[in-house]
Amino acid sequence: MISREVSNKILGYAKQYPVVTITGPRQSGKTTLCRMIFPGKPYVSLESIEERSFAQTDPKGFLARFPRGAVLDEIQRVPDLLSYLQVLVDECRQAGQFIITGSQNFELLDTVSQSLAGRTALIKLLPFSLEEISRIAEPPSSIDALLYQGAYPRIYDHHLNPTEALSFYFNTYVERDLRQLINVKDLARFEIFIKLCATRCGQVLNLSSLGNDCGASHNTIKSWLSILEASYIIKLLQPFYNNLGKRLIKAPKLYFIDTGLAAFLLGIQRKEHVGAHPLRGALFENMVVSELLKKRFNQGKTDNLYYLRDSRGHEVDVLLDYGLYLDLMEIKSGQTLTRSLFTGLHYFRDLYTQTRNCFLVYGGDQERVQQKVQTIPWQNLPSLTIE
Repeated sequence: MISREVSNKILGYAKQYPVVTITGPRQSGKTTLCRMIFPGKPYVSLESIEERSFAQTDPKGFLARFPRGAVLDEIQRVPDLLSYLQVLVDECRQAGQFIITGSQNFELLDTVSQSLAGRTALIKLLPFSLEEISRIAEPPSSIDALLYQGAYPRIYDHHLNPTEALSFYFNTYVERDLRQLINVKDLARFEIFIKLCATRCGQVLNLSSLGNDCGASHNTIKSWLSILEASYIIKLLQPFYNNLGKRLIKAPKLYFIDTGLAAFLLGIQRKEHVGAHPLRGALFENMVVSELLKKRFNQGKTDNLYYLRDSRGHEVDVLLDYGLYLDLMEIKSGQTLTRSLFTGLHYFRDLYTQTRNCFLVYGGDQERVQQKVQTIPWQNLPSLTIE
Protein backbone atom coordinates (compact mmCIF):
# COMPACT_ATOMS: atom_id res chain seq x y z
CA MET A 1 0.00 0.00 0.00
CA ILE A 2 1.54 3.30 -1.14
CA SER A 3 1.93 6.02 1.49
CA ARG A 4 0.49 9.35 0.39
CA GLU A 5 2.47 12.58 0.44
CA VAL A 6 -0.35 14.46 2.14
CA SER A 7 -0.54 12.07 5.13
CA ASN A 8 1.58 14.13 7.53
CA LYS A 9 -0.31 17.30 6.65
CA ILE A 10 -3.63 15.60 7.49
CA LEU A 11 -2.27 14.21 10.77
CA GLY A 12 -1.03 17.68 11.66
CA TYR A 13 -4.41 19.22 10.98
CA ALA A 14 -6.07 16.51 13.11
CA LYS A 15 -4.09 17.87 16.08
CA GLN A 16 -5.36 21.41 15.44
CA TYR A 17 -8.95 21.15 14.21
CA PRO A 18 -11.93 19.12 15.46
CA VAL A 19 -12.79 18.14 11.88
CA VAL A 20 -10.63 17.43 8.83
CA THR A 21 -12.46 17.48 5.49
CA ILE A 22 -10.91 15.56 2.59
CA THR A 23 -12.35 16.07 -0.88
CA GLY A 24 -11.27 14.80 -4.27
CA PRO A 25 -12.42 12.77 -7.24
CA ARG A 26 -13.91 9.33 -6.87
CA GLN A 27 -11.26 6.64 -6.39
CA SER A 28 -8.46 9.10 -5.60
CA GLY A 29 -7.70 7.06 -2.47
CA LYS A 30 -9.57 9.00 0.22
CA THR A 31 -11.04 5.95 1.97
CA THR A 32 -7.79 3.98 1.83
CA LEU A 33 -5.83 6.93 3.17
CA CYS A 34 -8.23 7.56 6.06
CA ARG A 35 -8.18 3.92 7.11
CA MET A 36 -4.40 3.87 6.88
CA ILE A 37 -3.65 6.94 9.00
CA PHE A 38 -6.65 6.71 11.37
CA PRO A 39 -6.82 2.95 12.02
CA GLY A 40 -8.37 3.40 15.47
CA LYS A 41 -11.37 5.43 14.32
CA PRO A 42 -14.70 3.82 13.45
CA TYR A 43 -15.38 4.00 9.72
CA VAL A 44 -18.84 4.64 8.26
CA SER A 45 -19.68 4.94 4.57
CA LEU A 46 -22.76 7.01 3.84
CA GLU A 47 -23.02 5.20 0.52
CA SER A 48 -24.55 2.41 2.63
CA ILE A 49 -28.32 2.61 2.40
CA GLU A 50 -28.74 1.62 6.05
CA GLU A 51 -26.21 4.13 7.38
CA ARG A 52 -27.51 6.89 5.14
CA SER A 53 -31.10 6.28 6.20
CA PHE A 54 -30.09 6.32 9.87
CA ALA A 55 -28.17 9.58 9.43
CA GLN A 56 -31.07 11.21 7.60
CA THR A 57 -33.87 10.15 9.95
CA ASP A 58 -32.03 10.40 13.28
CA PRO A 59 -28.85 12.47 12.88
CA LYS A 60 -28.37 12.90 16.64
CA GLY A 61 -28.71 9.18 17.25
CA PHE A 62 -26.38 8.45 14.35
CA LEU A 63 -23.61 10.68 15.71
CA ALA A 64 -24.16 9.54 19.31
CA ARG A 65 -22.58 6.20 18.35
CA PHE A 66 -19.23 7.94 17.97
CA PRO A 67 -18.36 9.72 21.24
CA ARG A 68 -14.68 9.71 20.23
CA GLY A 69 -15.30 10.62 16.62
CA ALA A 70 -15.20 8.64 13.38
CA VAL A 71 -14.37 8.67 9.70
CA LEU A 72 -17.53 9.63 7.81
CA ASP A 73 -17.10 8.72 4.15
CA GLU A 74 -19.05 10.38 1.29
CA ILE A 75 -20.55 13.04 3.54
CA GLN A 76 -22.18 14.75 0.54
CA ARG A 77 -24.79 11.99 0.62
CA VAL A 78 -26.21 13.49 3.85
CA PRO A 79 -25.21 17.18 3.83
CA ASP A 80 -27.68 18.07 6.61
CA LEU A 81 -25.59 15.96 8.98
CA LEU A 82 -22.96 18.71 9.04
CA SER A 83 -25.17 21.04 11.09
CA TYR A 84 -25.51 18.40 13.80
CA LEU A 85 -21.79 17.71 13.57
CA GLN A 86 -21.13 21.37 14.27
CA VAL A 87 -23.09 21.23 17.53
CA LEU A 88 -21.30 18.06 18.59
CA VAL A 89 -17.76 19.32 18.00
CA ASP A 90 -18.58 22.63 19.70
CA GLU A 91 -19.65 20.71 22.79
CA CYS A 92 -16.62 18.43 22.87
CA ARG A 93 -13.97 20.97 21.82
CA GLN A 94 -11.50 18.21 20.98
CA ALA A 95 -9.10 18.18 18.02
CA GLY A 96 -9.23 15.38 15.48
CA GLN A 97 -12.70 14.10 16.32
CA PHE A 98 -14.12 13.58 12.86
CA ILE A 99 -12.57 12.98 9.47
CA ILE A 100 -15.10 13.55 6.70
CA THR A 101 -14.66 12.84 3.01
CA GLY A 102 -16.58 13.77 -0.10
CA SER A 103 -16.16 13.12 -3.80
CA GLN A 104 -18.49 15.82 -5.05
CA ASN A 105 -17.56 19.43 -4.70
CA PHE A 106 -20.85 20.81 -6.03
CA GLU A 107 -22.48 21.81 -2.74
CA LEU A 108 -20.19 20.15 -0.24
CA LEU A 109 -17.72 22.99 0.23
CA ASP A 110 -20.51 25.56 0.55
CA THR A 111 -22.18 23.41 3.21
CA VAL A 112 -18.89 22.79 5.02
CA SER A 113 -17.98 26.47 4.97
CA GLN A 114 -21.38 27.38 6.43
CA SER A 115 -21.67 24.66 9.07
CA LEU A 116 -18.03 24.09 10.02
CA ALA A 117 -16.43 27.48 9.48
CA GLY A 118 -13.35 27.72 11.69
CA ARG A 119 -13.81 24.12 12.83
CA THR A 120 -12.38 22.18 9.90
CA ALA A 121 -9.22 21.97 7.85
CA LEU A 122 -9.69 21.23 4.16
CA ILE A 123 -7.53 18.89 2.09
CA LYS A 124 -7.93 18.06 -1.58
CA LEU A 125 -6.66 14.59 -2.47
CA LEU A 126 -6.01 13.96 -6.16
CA PRO A 127 -4.82 10.68 -7.73
CA PHE A 128 -1.20 9.56 -7.32
CA SER A 129 1.59 12.08 -7.86
CA LEU A 130 4.75 11.16 -9.78
CA GLU A 131 6.56 10.75 -6.45
CA GLU A 132 3.91 8.31 -5.24
CA ILE A 133 3.94 6.41 -8.54
CA SER A 134 7.73 6.06 -8.29
CA ARG A 135 7.25 4.05 -5.07
CA ILE A 136 5.20 1.40 -6.86
CA ALA A 137 6.92 -1.93 -7.41
CA GLU A 138 6.26 -1.79 -11.15
CA PRO A 139 5.81 1.87 -12.20
CA PRO A 140 4.99 2.75 -15.84
CA SER A 141 7.87 1.83 -18.12
CA SER A 142 7.83 5.06 -20.14
CA ILE A 143 6.25 8.48 -20.38
CA ASP A 144 3.79 7.14 -22.95
CA ALA A 145 2.78 4.35 -20.57
CA LEU A 146 2.25 6.95 -17.82
CA LEU A 147 0.10 9.15 -20.05
CA TYR A 148 -1.98 6.12 -20.99
CA GLN A 149 -2.39 4.70 -17.47
CA GLY A 150 -2.98 7.94 -15.62
CA ALA A 151 -2.71 7.99 -11.85
CA TYR A 152 -5.85 6.56 -10.26
CA PRO A 153 -4.60 4.39 -7.37
CA ARG A 154 -6.91 1.46 -8.07
CA ILE A 155 -5.29 0.84 -11.46
CA TYR A 156 -1.92 0.41 -9.76
CA ASP A 157 -3.07 -1.32 -6.58
CA HIS A 158 -4.98 -4.01 -8.46
CA HIS A 159 -2.92 -4.13 -11.70
CA LEU A 160 -5.98 -3.28 -13.77
CA ASN A 161 -6.18 -2.81 -17.50
CA PRO A 162 -6.32 1.01 -17.77
CA THR A 163 -8.76 1.09 -20.68
CA GLU A 164 -11.22 -1.20 -18.92
CA ALA A 165 -10.80 0.46 -15.52
CA LEU A 166 -11.26 3.97 -16.91
CA SER A 167 -14.28 2.84 -18.92
CA PHE A 168 -15.91 1.54 -15.73
CA TYR A 169 -14.86 4.70 -13.89
CA PHE A 170 -16.42 6.94 -16.52
CA ASN A 171 -19.66 4.97 -16.69
CA THR A 172 -19.95 5.01 -12.89
CA TYR A 173 -19.31 8.76 -12.80
CA VAL A 174 -22.03 9.39 -15.38
CA GLU A 175 -24.55 7.05 -13.79
CA ARG A 176 -24.00 7.84 -10.10
CA ASP A 177 -23.03 11.48 -10.02
CA LEU A 178 -24.29 13.16 -13.16
CA ARG A 179 -27.73 11.58 -13.20
CA GLN A 180 -28.46 13.57 -10.03
CA LEU A 181 -27.44 16.83 -11.66
CA ILE A 182 -28.23 16.67 -15.36
CA ASN A 183 -31.56 16.04 -17.02
CA VAL A 184 -31.59 12.38 -18.06
CA LYS A 185 -32.34 13.28 -21.68
CA ASP A 186 -29.07 15.24 -21.80
CA LEU A 187 -26.80 12.44 -20.56
CA ALA A 188 -26.00 11.13 -24.05
CA ARG A 189 -25.16 14.62 -25.23
CA PHE A 190 -23.08 15.16 -22.11
CA GLU A 191 -21.01 12.08 -22.93
CA ILE A 192 -20.30 13.58 -26.35
CA PHE A 193 -19.45 16.87 -24.66
CA ILE A 194 -16.88 15.38 -22.28
CA LYS A 195 -15.19 13.52 -25.14
CA LEU A 196 -15.01 16.78 -27.07
CA CYS A 197 -13.41 18.34 -23.99
CA ALA A 198 -10.66 15.73 -24.22
CA THR A 199 -9.90 16.84 -27.79
CA ARG A 200 -9.38 20.35 -26.43
CA CYS A 201 -6.97 19.28 -23.70
CA GLY A 202 -4.33 21.97 -23.17
CA GLN A 203 -6.16 24.49 -25.35
CA VAL A 204 -7.71 27.87 -24.63
CA LEU A 205 -11.41 27.18 -24.24
CA ASN A 206 -13.78 28.39 -26.95
CA LEU A 207 -17.28 27.97 -25.56
CA SER A 208 -19.00 28.76 -28.85
CA SER A 209 -17.00 26.14 -30.75
CA LEU A 210 -17.58 23.54 -28.05
CA GLY A 211 -21.30 24.28 -27.94
CA ASN A 212 -21.66 24.10 -31.71
CA ASP A 213 -19.83 20.77 -31.87
CA CYS A 214 -22.07 19.08 -29.31
CA GLY A 215 -25.30 20.95 -30.02
CA ALA A 216 -25.69 22.64 -26.64
CA SER A 217 -26.28 26.25 -25.67
CA HIS A 218 -23.64 28.57 -24.27
CA ASN A 219 -25.21 28.49 -20.80
CA THR A 220 -25.49 24.69 -20.86
CA ILE A 221 -21.80 24.36 -21.76
CA LYS A 222 -20.84 26.67 -18.89
CA SER A 223 -22.99 24.65 -16.49
CA TRP A 224 -21.50 21.35 -17.63
CA LEU A 225 -17.95 22.67 -17.33
CA SER A 226 -18.72 23.77 -13.78
CA ILE A 227 -19.97 20.28 -12.95
CA LEU A 228 -16.85 18.66 -14.42
CA GLU A 229 -14.59 20.98 -12.46
CA ALA A 230 -16.56 20.60 -9.23
CA SER A 231 -16.30 16.82 -9.47
CA TYR A 232 -12.55 16.97 -10.07
CA ILE A 233 -12.69 15.69 -13.64
CA ILE A 234 -11.21 18.79 -15.26
CA LYS A 235 -9.14 21.78 -14.25
CA LEU A 236 -9.84 25.14 -15.87
CA LEU A 237 -6.54 27.00 -15.77
CA GLN A 238 -7.35 30.68 -15.56
CA PRO A 239 -5.27 33.39 -17.27
CA PHE A 240 -3.11 35.70 -15.19
CA TYR A 241 -3.44 39.39 -15.86
CA ASN A 242 -3.06 42.63 -13.97
CA ASN A 243 -2.02 45.93 -15.48
CA LEU A 244 -1.42 44.14 -18.79
CA GLY A 245 -4.98 42.82 -18.78
CA LYS A 246 -6.16 44.41 -22.00
CA ARG A 247 -3.42 42.71 -23.98
CA LEU A 248 -3.89 39.21 -22.58
CA ILE A 249 -6.23 36.37 -23.52
CA LYS A 250 -8.81 35.93 -20.75
CA ALA A 251 -10.44 32.57 -21.53
CA PRO A 252 -9.29 29.57 -19.42
CA LYS A 253 -7.31 26.58 -20.70
CA LEU A 254 -8.81 23.14 -20.21
CA TYR A 255 -6.97 20.24 -18.58
CA PHE A 256 -8.04 16.91 -17.10
CA ILE A 257 -7.11 16.07 -13.52
CA ASP A 258 -6.13 12.60 -14.74
CA THR A 259 -4.25 12.23 -18.00
CA GLY A 260 -5.27 8.58 -18.30
CA LEU A 261 -8.94 9.54 -18.34
CA ALA A 262 -8.24 12.10 -21.06
CA ALA A 263 -6.39 9.45 -23.08
CA PHE A 264 -9.31 7.03 -22.65
CA LEU A 265 -11.80 9.66 -23.83
CA LEU A 266 -9.59 10.25 -26.87
CA GLY A 267 -9.95 6.58 -27.76
CA ILE A 268 -6.37 5.58 -26.89
CA GLN A 269 -6.50 1.90 -25.91
CA ARG A 270 -2.84 0.93 -25.73
CA LYS A 271 0.29 2.69 -24.48
CA GLU A 272 1.89 2.06 -27.87
CA HIS A 273 -0.73 4.32 -29.46
CA VAL A 274 0.28 7.39 -27.45
CA GLY A 275 3.56 8.16 -29.23
CA ALA A 276 2.01 8.82 -32.64
CA HIS A 277 -1.17 10.46 -31.37
CA PRO A 278 -1.58 14.09 -32.54
CA LEU A 279 -2.45 15.15 -28.97
CA ARG A 280 0.55 13.50 -27.30
CA GLY A 281 2.06 16.93 -26.60
CA ALA A 282 -1.20 18.11 -25.05
CA LEU A 283 -1.36 15.00 -22.85
CA PHE A 284 2.23 15.60 -21.73
CA GLU A 285 1.40 19.21 -20.85
CA ASN A 286 -1.72 18.00 -19.04
CA MET A 287 0.35 15.60 -16.95
CA VAL A 288 2.72 18.36 -15.85
CA VAL A 289 -0.07 20.80 -14.94
CA SER A 290 -1.83 18.08 -12.95
CA GLU A 291 1.43 17.25 -11.18
CA LEU A 292 1.93 20.89 -10.15
CA LEU A 293 -1.61 21.00 -8.79
CA LYS A 294 -0.95 17.83 -6.77
CA LYS A 295 2.22 19.35 -5.35
CA ARG A 296 0.26 22.34 -4.07
CA PHE A 297 -2.62 20.32 -2.63
CA ASN A 298 -0.32 17.75 -1.02
CA GLN A 299 1.25 20.60 0.93
CA GLY A 300 -2.18 21.75 2.07
CA LYS A 301 -1.94 24.84 -0.11
CA THR A 302 -4.39 26.45 -2.49
CA ASP A 303 -4.24 26.49 -6.26
CA ASN A 304 -1.93 29.27 -7.51
CA LEU A 305 -1.57 28.14 -11.12
CA TYR A 306 -2.33 30.37 -14.11
CA TYR A 307 -1.21 30.73 -17.70
CA LEU A 308 -0.13 33.66 -19.86
CA ARG A 309 -0.96 34.38 -23.49
CA ASP A 310 -1.31 37.72 -25.22
CA SER A 311 -3.07 38.72 -28.43
CA ARG A 312 0.20 38.58 -30.36
CA GLY A 313 0.80 34.92 -29.58
CA HIS A 314 3.34 35.16 -26.77
CA GLU A 315 2.63 32.40 -24.27
CA VAL A 316 3.84 30.72 -21.09
CA ASP A 317 2.12 27.47 -20.16
CA VAL A 318 2.13 27.94 -16.37
CA LEU A 319 2.58 30.88 -14.03
CA LEU A 320 2.83 30.19 -10.30
CA ASP A 321 1.73 33.26 -8.37
CA TYR A 322 3.33 33.69 -4.94
CA GLY A 323 2.13 37.24 -4.41
CA LEU A 324 5.42 39.12 -4.24
CA TYR A 325 7.01 37.08 -7.01
CA LEU A 326 6.21 34.71 -9.84
CA ASP A 327 7.62 31.52 -11.33
CA LEU A 328 7.14 30.88 -15.05
CA MET A 329 7.11 27.45 -16.70
CA GLU A 330 7.04 26.23 -20.28
CA ILE A 331 6.15 22.59 -21.04
CA LYS A 332 7.31 20.71 -24.13
CA SER A 333 7.08 16.98 -24.81
CA GLY A 334 10.02 16.87 -27.22
CA GLN A 335 13.48 15.69 -26.21
CA THR A 336 15.44 18.38 -28.09
CA LEU A 337 16.14 21.82 -26.65
CA THR A 338 15.93 24.57 -29.25
CA ARG A 339 16.17 28.35 -28.93
CA SER A 340 12.51 28.87 -29.81
CA LEU A 341 11.38 26.98 -26.69
CA PHE A 342 12.67 29.82 -24.51
CA THR A 343 11.01 32.71 -26.37
CA GLY A 344 7.83 32.96 -24.28
CA LEU A 345 9.71 32.68 -21.00
CA HIS A 346 12.12 35.47 -21.95
CA TYR A 347 9.31 37.70 -23.20
CA PHE A 348 7.19 37.52 -20.06
CA ARG A 349 10.19 37.53 -17.71
CA ASP A 350 11.07 40.95 -19.11
CA LEU A 351 7.46 42.15 -18.72
CA TYR A 352 7.04 40.85 -15.18
CA THR A 353 10.00 42.10 -13.19
CA GLN A 354 8.84 40.15 -10.14
CA THR A 355 9.68 36.89 -11.94
CA ARG A 356 11.91 34.74 -9.74
CA ASN A 357 12.43 31.49 -11.66
CA CYS A 358 11.92 30.29 -15.22
CA PHE A 359 11.53 26.56 -15.84
CA LEU A 360 11.29 24.44 -18.97
CA VAL A 361 9.88 20.97 -18.31
CA TYR A 362 10.47 18.71 -21.29
CA GLY A 363 10.71 15.13 -22.53
CA GLY A 364 14.51 14.98 -22.55
CA ASP A 365 16.96 13.97 -19.84
CA GLN A 366 19.30 16.94 -19.32
CA GLU A 367 18.84 19.18 -16.30
CA ARG A 368 20.81 22.39 -16.59
CA VAL A 369 20.54 26.18 -16.71
CA GLN A 370 20.32 27.44 -20.27
CA GLN A 371 19.60 31.04 -21.28
CA LYS A 372 18.76 31.78 -17.61
CA VAL A 373 16.12 29.04 -17.67
CA GLN A 374 16.30 25.83 -15.63
CA THR A 375 15.52 22.86 -17.85
CA ILE A 376 13.85 19.98 -16.01
CA PRO A 377 13.34 16.47 -17.41
CA TRP A 378 9.81 15.33 -16.61
CA GLN A 379 11.19 12.47 -14.48
CA ASN A 380 12.71 15.07 -12.13
CA LEU A 381 9.43 16.88 -11.43
CA PRO A 382 9.07 15.19 -8.00
CA SER A 383 12.26 16.94 -6.84
CA LEU A 384 11.11 20.37 -8.04
CA THR A 385 10.35 22.55 -5.03
CA ILE A 386 7.34 24.81 -5.35
CA GLU A 387 6.17 26.79 -2.34
